[in-house]
Amino acid sequence: MNIKKIISVSAGSVLLLFSKQAIAQHGQNSLYSAFAIGDLDEHDYSRNFGLGSAGMARKSVGFLNELNPASYSGIPTQNFILEGALNFKLVGYKGNEINQTGGDFAFRRVALGFNIMPGRWGASIGFQPYSSIDYKLLETKYITGTSTPLNASVEGSGGLNRVYFSNGVRVTKNLSLGLSSAFLFGPINSKETFEDNITNGSIYTQRSAYGFNANFTLGAQYHAPLAGKWALDLGATYRFKTSLHMKPKININNSSDESLFEDDLANTNFNLPEAYGGGFSLTNNRLTIVGDYRHEAWDGLNKPTTYQLKNSDRIAGGIEYSLSKAYYNGQLEGKLLQLGASHNKSYLNIDGKSIMDNAVTVGISIPQGYVLRYSLGLEIGRRGTMSSGLVQETYVNAVFHLTFRDIWFVKRKEY
Repeated sequence: MNIKKIISVSAGSVLLLFSKQAIAQHGQNSLYSAFAIGDLDEHDYSRNFGLGSAGMARKSVGFLNELNPASYSGIPTQNFILEGALNFKLVGYKGNEINQTGGDFAFRRVALGFNIMPGRWGASIGFQPYSSIDYKLLETKYITGTSTPLNASVEGSGGLNRVYFSNGVRVTKNLSLGLSSAFLFGPINSKETFEDNITNGSIYTQRSAYGFNANFTLGAQYHAPLAGKWALDLGATYRFKTSLHMKPKININNSSDESLFEDDLANTNFNLPEAYGGGFSLTNNRLTIVGDYRHEAWDGLNKPTTYQLKNSDRIAGGIEYSLSKAYYNGQLEGKLLQLGASHNKSYLNIDGKSIMDNAVTVGISIPQGYVLRYSLGLEIGRRGTMSSGLVQETYVNAVFHLTFRDIWFVKRKEY
C-alpha cells in the first residue's frame, strides 16, 4: 500500500456524511454533530424544560434560571439551592439506505445558587455542556488515481463545556440586571480509519482541536403588577461575540499504533456570534404563560467549505399550572403541570437546506416538603429532512431534574 497516497487522501478528503454508504452506528450518534463545533444544546435543563425550555422572564424563586442572569435577584433571602439534571435520549434516523436508532444517557447540569444581599442580590455557579459531538459512519473510498476500494470509518467525539458564575441584582423595585461570566472549553475530535482489503492492514488519522475562551451574557428583567393577582414579567438577554481559541493537531498511525506522522498545526479561531433574545411571563401564581425568542447572528462568521453557517432563531413557549397548598401561614407551590413547544432554526445549512427542529414538551414537578422537588420532562421532536440526501431524526428526550433547597443562618430555638 502506498502510504503517501493514503496520507494524502486522508488529509484532503471531504466526509460526505449522508452518502448512500454512510451508516449510523453507536450511542446517540447525532449525525449533524459532525459539523462545526457540534450540536449546540438549546435546552434549559431546569424546571423550564417542560415549557419548551422557555422562561427568560422568570425569577429564580424556588429554582435556578440560567436563561437570564438577572433572575438570580429573586433567590429568596437566606436560601441555598442545589440542582442537578440527567437525560435519556432515544433517536431514530431515516435517510437514503439509513433506518436505525440510537440512545444515550447523559449528565446535563449541576448548579448551586444563594442569596448574597437580602431581597436584592443573588448568584449562581454551575456547569453544563455547551455542545456535543457523537457520530460514527461507514463508507467506501478509493485511493486517488486507482480503482482500489477502501473500507473507511469516521467517528467523532468531544464537545464544549460551560462553567459559569452568574449574578443578578435588583436595582429598583421592579427592575433587575444581571451578568453571566462563563468559560467555554473542550475537545473536538475526529478519527478516520482506512482498512486495506488487500493486506488487511489499517491506517487512521486522528484530528483534534482544543477550544477555549471566556464568554459573557447580560440580562434584564422587569416586573409589572397588573389588575387582580396577575403580573407581567419581561426579560431580555444579550450574549457577546466570542472568538474561541483552537489548538489543532494531527496524528496518523498504523494498525499497530505506530506513529507515521504527527504535527501541531497552526492555532486558529472559531467565532461564536452575538446573540440576543426576549421573553415574557404572565402569571397569577397558579397559572403561568411564558414565551421566548432568541436570535444568533452566524452570517459572515467563519468560512466552512462543505456547509454554511446561517443566522439561527429559536421560538418557544408554554403553560404551567400550580396546585398550591397551605404551608404554615402562607402558600407553597404544590405539584406543577406543564405543556410547551419549540421551533428552532439551526445554525447549520447543508446543501442549501436549513436544519429545522420542532418539538413539544410535557412536564410534572412534585415537591417533597420545602426541601426537595423532583421534576420530570418529556420532549418529542423531529429534526432535519430526508430531502437532498440528508437525514431526518425523530427523538424522544426524557429529563429528570432535582432541586434541593435549604435555609442558611437560621437560629433554632431550644426548649
